Amino acid sequence: MRTRVIDHPLVAHKLTLLRERSTPSPVFRQLVDELVTLLAYEATRDVAVRDVAIDTPVASATGVKLATPRPIVVPILRAGLGMLEGMVKLLPTAEVGFLGMKRDEETLEAVTYANRLPDDLSGRQCYILDPMLATGHTLIDSINYLLERGARDVTCVCLLAAPEGLANVTEAVGGRAEVTIVVAAIDERLNDRGYIVPGLGDAGDRLYGVVD
Repeated sequence: MRTRVIDHPLVAHKLTLLRERSTPSPVFRQLVDELVTLLAYEATRDVAVRDVAIDTPVASATGVKLATPRPIVVPILRAGLGMLEGMVKLLPTAEVGFLGMKRDEETLEAVTYANRLPDDLSGRQCYILDPMLATGHTLIDSINYLLERGARDVTCVCLLAAPEGLANVTEAVGGRAEVTIVVAAIDERLNDRGYIVPGLGDAGDRLYGVVD
């Protein structure tokens, strides 16, 4: 498994604004959209392409287009939805699937409650969107879900990661597939509630408000 931390001044600037507790939800959503577009640029660096012949106004040339089958983008509900628009700005032809997962606040384990994905993902490049890689349980279950359907090339785009979560994902994935984590920053640690420190709080609540 590979981890890419995107070291860029604009990424650091937008992440700082996201961390600030006084940032209101509308601004938070806009910042997530902008930040994910920056992360998506790096996340798609190895996207599959094919050579094509084209005619410019001046001469014939060889260019590239995205290869088939199309990539699939998988936001993890609900917080991952806030990252979707920023991702598909760069991959507008990608297919979009959904996984519904939530964390059990007692066990900190992920529970799957919904999915909308093709049964066969063989040969597909898959991009998982999940803002917070905390314990790693949600991401591990998501990756396993895709691998069970034949995926072998999975890139996970996260805003923040904790060292404990990265270690858990690395151990769980092993050498079964090509998995890459693209993240804006790796923070210090998890607290006793499983939240990333210093983090930015609950991304879903800050995107959409608290749902009882």
